[in-house]
Amino acid sequence: MYTLSSRLKLTAIIFMIVGAIGLVYSFIAAPDTIEDVKEMLADDSHQDSEEAAVLENDIHLANPEHVEDDHLIAEENEGAEAHAEEATHDNEHYEHLLHQLQNKPWAAVYIAAFFFFMIALGTMAFYAIQQAAQAGWSPVLFRVMDGITAYLLPGSIIMFILLALSGMHLNHLFIWMDPEVVAHDELIQNKTAYLNVPFLLIRAAIYIAGWNIFRYLMRRNSLRLDEATDDRLHKTNFKLAAGFLVFFLISESMMSWDWIMSIDPHWFSTLFGWYVFSSMIVSAVTMIALVTIYLKSRGYLEYVNDSHIHDLAKFMFGFSIFWTYLWFSQFMLIWYSNIPEEVTYFITRIEDYNLPFFGMVVMNFVFPVLLLMNSDYKRLNLFVIMAGIIILCGHYLDIFVMIMPSTVGESWFIGIPEISALLMFAGLFVFIVFSGLTKAPLLPKRNPFIKESKHFHY
Repeated sequence: MYTLSSRLKLTAIIFMIVGAIGLVYSFIAAPDTIEDVKEMLADDSHQDSEEAAVLENDIHLANPEHVEDDHLIAEENEGAEAHAEEATHDNEHYEHLLHQLQNKPWAAVYIAAFFFFMIALGTMAFYAIQQAAQAGWSPVLFRVMDGITAYLLPGSIIMFILLALSGMHLNHLFIWMDPEVVAHDELIQNKTAYLNVPFLLIRAAIYIAGWNIFRYLMRRNSLRLDEATDDRLHKTNFKLAAGFLVFFLISESMMSWDWIMSIDPHWFSTLFGWYVFSSMIVSAVTMIALVTIYLKSRGYLEYVNDSHIHDLAKFMFGFSIFWTYLWFSQFMLIWYSNIPEEVTYFITRIEDYNLPFFGMVVMNFVFPVLLLMNSDYKRLNLFVIMAGIIILCGHYLDIFVMIMPSTVGESWFIGIPEISALLMFAGLFVFIVFSGLTKAPLLPKRNPFIKESKHFHY
């Protein structure tokens, strides 16, 4: 039986506390009014304005005749109507910027919450694949997967709460939830039958209930199988796993449309559900590998050997290639067709998010290939850990680039809100997962394939 060390528990709690403090500060520091935005911009541009004024004065001194011309032009453009139009335009710009800056801590929380939630859901899917495939190599890892899926319930509830808070207009993450925006946007109006808050929450409740019911039943049967005298519960879990995979493939696609793609309701991709799935599954397998290596280093999982680690690393490598294939397919098809309604999605990310957009491709493809292509490297914990950390950071950036451009726009940077949210949810994830690992023996006793898994070598 695994025992949660006080050091790991303390570290997780510290992460949660530090992250929570940072997030509280981020929400407090966010501007409340247009005047706050103007003041922030004035402070940021004060030095630049002084330099520009000096430069303009030098130009006027060098060309004195331009001064008189400027005064004449200014006098001609004066008028109440011009001033009113300019003021309206400025107010609209500042209001848009206000919403972006207010979204920043919300978006940081949303990204971190979804990132760790998707790891738990992806682990559940990978676990179901192993059960449905009757895999002989992986049963010694089943309780590790069970521990990671312990985060599925709290993680999915957090996501539901964030969606509900968005529906209560406490933030502007989903512009289609704003009646004023919908009133002037014909494209969103045509989608209101699907994109409306009550229906969104109903769908979310169905997804979450389905995922967690399947997880509860499979976990319960797995524990009861340890004390059973026959394989009836194993056969039941086989059927449950097959049913879960059918439900998962449908619900995961719809979830990705609802929770991520609808943040930018003017754009869509028929590959998007698969793209999110690829990010989810590679992150999940990576987390399984890292937790397994950690437990093995602490003296647990005595039957896990380098062949098991090698197989996990193969999945990390393979799913990284799969993610790259889907990323390239989605990007190149849209870019090559150059349809304005579609290509603007990537133009925004290339122009305003150039470093994270292309950086995640390097982290999610180039580094895994370099570190894990060699078969011998897949058996070395050091290489698997290095590749795993890079993959997880790369897929966090993937979620970041999916959500930030439509919620924060050009006002992005990875600062206190993003780091705090990541720390808080990382601490919560570690605490729940490793607490879950303490609730059952780490080795299933009566799985029909447990002997094969114990002696898995090649």
